[in-house]
Amino acid sequence: MARKTDALSAVRVKAEKRPGYHCDGKGLYLQVSGTGTKSWIFRFKSPVTGMTREMGLGPFDTLTLALARESATVQRRLLLEGIDPIEARNASRLEIKAATAKQVTFEQAATQCIAAKRHEWTNDKHADQWTNTLKAYAYPVFGNLPLVHLDTALVMHVLEPIWVTKAETASRVRQRIESVWDWGKARGYVHGENPARLRGHLDKLLPTISKVKRVQHHPALPYQDINAFVGLLCQEQGITPLALEFLILTATRTSEVTGARWGEFDLVGKVWTVPAERMKAKREHRVPLSTRALEILTKLRQGAEPTADSFVFPGWKAETGLSNGAMLALLKKMGRTDITPHGFRSTFRDWAAEKTAFPNETVEQALAHTVKNQVEAAYRRGDQLEKRRKLMDAWAQYVSNARDAVDNVRTFSAQSA
Repeated sequence: MARKTDALSAVRVKAEKRPGYHCDGKGLYLQVSGTGTKSWIFRFKSPVTGMTREMGLGPFDTLTLALARESATVQRRLLLEGIDPIEARNASRLEIKAATAKQVTFEQAATQCIAAKRHEWTNDKHADQWTNTLKAYAYPVFGNLPLVHLDTALVMHVLEPIWVTKAETASRVRQRIESVWDWGKARGYVHGENPARLRGHLDKLLPTISKVKRVQHHPALPYQDINAFVGLLCQEQGITPLALEFLILTATRTSEVTGARWGEFDLVGKVWTVPAERMKAKREHRVPLSTRALEILTKLRQGAEPTADSFVFPGWKAETGLSNGAMLALLKKMGRTDITPHGFRSTFRDWAAEKTAFPNETVEQALAHTVKNQVEAAYRRGDQLEKRRKLMDAWAQYVSNARDAVDNVRTFSAQSA
């Protein structure tokens, strides 16, 4: 006997209150829950697995009986073609989701990319730098455009006006646009070649910066003037002058000094161990401390009992280190806008080359420079701490003493080495 179809009526559907499944025929059911909620269900045998499945078609208050029957008819047509209706619907939803995702704008992608990269940056200012440069140059041109619409012409529109006049900024903007696009490609938002790629692409359209504009290195103080400068520096009051003098004596980077904590120091062994996560090369760096460097640390500890996590050079806010701009502000106050804190590493490097006989590799290790030659790096396993201790003692003597008292630093260092 054939199964009865169209067993339900609009009146019965509206009035039905008994919990359970109420068959209309051909796989369509009205489902009434224990709380009285009504919805439409389509039951079928999957042509893929052979198992009985239930597919929700929608709630009673959205789909009338007539609409529910139309929806069930659509699903039966799929079954005739050997298609599982549930799998077909899932695939359709994924396509819609993917199409929507591909409409993410460049600014939205950049914001998510920066958030993802923030975990790999040791300094929070990197996120601000990324945001500020993109906001200043890229967002006004294509920030609101879908990432998928980014092309070479748009990238060139951003870069051409600043490629020569603001070479360093332009280079960073290009790299950041390239990174955002690569991030979007990894997420499936875009495909194909990166329109901001330099090698083999933009380098064919833009002039080579090195040929039209010399690289501007950090302004550095001539090593012959370091003694006079430090003499003036010692007349300044506060934490920042001590931090800058300590930076000079240790030939370290600004962030390494401002982020230093007491737990990194062995005052008895006269060694400062900067952890890998705070180093540019991501490798632990031991810094031998000269007598003057130890005097600065001792002065900072007077009348205080810092914890291992306390900043050596605290900022004006509680539980923060000195800001990265504090030393630069001090130099400006001293009328020395012609030099930068980072430039003192060049001062040290020039002094070591001109006035001492210490090996180049010892000086490079003092600066924590990465060995680019892989063969040389493989054989260089130690950090030459004791040799570097003699180097830094000689540097401290040169910095602190009058020039005529260290005329023969070359002889001194050669004998010490």
